[in-house]
Amino acid sequence: MFPTSWAEFHRRLILNFIEKDRWHYLVQGVLSTLRITFFACLLGIAIGVVVAIIRASHDKNAATMRRGMPRIFLKIVNGICKVYLTVIRGTPVVVQLFIMVLVIFSSQDKTFTAILAFGINSGAYVAEIIRSGIMSIDKGQFEAGRSLGFNYIQTMRYIILPQAFKNVLPALANEFIVLLKETSVAGYVGVEDLTRGGQKILGTTFDPLFVYIAIAGIYLTLVMFFTWLVGKLERRLQSSDH
Repeated sequence: MFPTSWAEFHRRLILNFIEKDRWHYLVQGVLSTLRITFFACLLGIAIGVVVAIIRASHDKNAATMRRGMPRIFLKIVNGICKVYLTVIRGTPVVVQLFIMVLVIFSSQDKTFTAILAFGINSGAYVAEIIRSGIMSIDKGQFEAGRSLGFNYIQTMRYIILPQAFKNVLPALANEFIVLLKETSVAGYVGVEDLTRGGQKILGTTFDPLFVYIAIAGIYLTLVMFFTWLVGKLERRLQSSDH
């Protein structure tokens, strides 16, 4: 119910956030949300890079590789990566979170397990972002690396990946923003994130209007801040191309 006067608005504001320092729940929740998002993003990038290299290497080289163990091995790991991408991108992140926290790692720290769940989920999307960046690099860049005496791994590391990362960096930054919002479901399994902090306040004050508007406002502020950073990053990358 909306407040009908300034006095009621002030009273409910004090009740929800000032009295007994209930605003601490939101501050602690923001810190926990950012921590989960940051480490899950790092894990997602690590997984995504490995999967993207495998998938791109298969797409570029499988047809021309000689028959033998290297070709068989590449096909097997590419198949595993395809299954991973299909399963992770085809199921809701909240279901994956429940499976990780309640089934696979039921005895582990829930924040750590949430980081694993969100990182593995993010890795599937990051993999496709980076793979598109690798596939966009001209084939001549691979040939240039070979002409310099680099093997395939060195060519990928020193020539292809730096260019691919520059091309997809804005998309990776946007994935971070998406991941930030997705972590709002972490409270369902008892992780002390921003949403969970708001629910603790709600359990005492029974005032969903103020609590959920505060949660939404904090998420909106964080998203706007990181969106502004992404915009600056995109403009800097564009200026560096000239």
